[in-house]
Amino acid sequence: SHNTRIVTHLTQGGQTDHVKACGGTVGAILTCPLEVVKTRLQSSHVTFYISEVQLSTVNGASVARMAPPGPLHCLKAIYFAAYSTAKEKLNGVFEPDSTQVHMVSAGLAGFTAITATNPIWLIKTRLQLDARNRGERRMNAFECMRRVYQTEGWRGFYRGMSASYAGISETVIHFVIYESIKRKLMESKAQASMDQDEDESVKDASDFVGMMLAAATSKTCATSIAYPHEVIRTRLREEGSKYRSFFQTLLTVPKEEGYRALYRGLTTHLVRQIPNTAIMMSTYEMVVYLLQR
Repeated sequence: SHNTRIVTHLTQGGQTDHVKACGGTVGAILTCPLEVVKTRLQSSHVTFYISEVQLSTVNGASVARMAPPGPLHCLKAIYFAAYSTAKEKLNGVFEPDSTQVHMVSAGLAGFTAITATNPIWLIKTRLQLDARNRGERRMNAFECMRRVYQTEGWRGFYRGMSASYAGISETVIHFVIYESIKRKLMESKAQASMDQDEDESVKDASDFVGMMLAAATSKTCATSIAYPHEVIRTRLREEGSKYRSFFQTLLTVPKEEGYRALYRGLTTHLVRQIPNTAIMMSTYEMVVYLLQR
């Protein structure tokens, strides 16, 4: 019946959203050390600790002895919940499951997740940068929260949020490029299937490898274009930072350090993000394919 199809559709959507969250969590766990290195490279105090980071990496020691990602990464579920809700509402406004629906849903979900979780990411950044100055004596999360509140008040927990909002553009760029490459791959697959008189709906390993490459390519392009917001966000979140706003930081950093400073840590960030995104997107595509069979 019609109601049965609706329930099935919503169930499948919920399942794929959970798979996205799980894929993202696994990727984050595996690439956590690179996240610490990237944050430190973005910091305005990079000259004081870059040799320490390199030495630690060569010796095989952890750069920062933080606990493995746990409940923190489960907060990514906020993004997927917001995305699903926005998509359901927008399907009644635009053409269902169209490019516009996915783009606007991704933007709204990003805005919601950033607003809800910015204090947590600020604490995470402060803890990652704290180890370089304090050696073996590092603040825990509760000490960091108390320190932020005492020195900056509630507003201090939302430092860098404007840069995160700017970073929504990265998600949109990534999606547009990924969907374009995916469409080309599907058209090529359809043409090849027609020539060989095969069922184009049947996918094999090469199709999912293609999806991984599409995700890796789109993420590389999107990240390279939008990366400066990452550096600006880290600068805004530093303790005792002289940076006050997104545009003030955007103008000050190149003026004092050159434009290359806006791309500090990009290589480490790409090494972390590309496999993470490729795994998550290919997992999502595979689950959607299996649910539709």
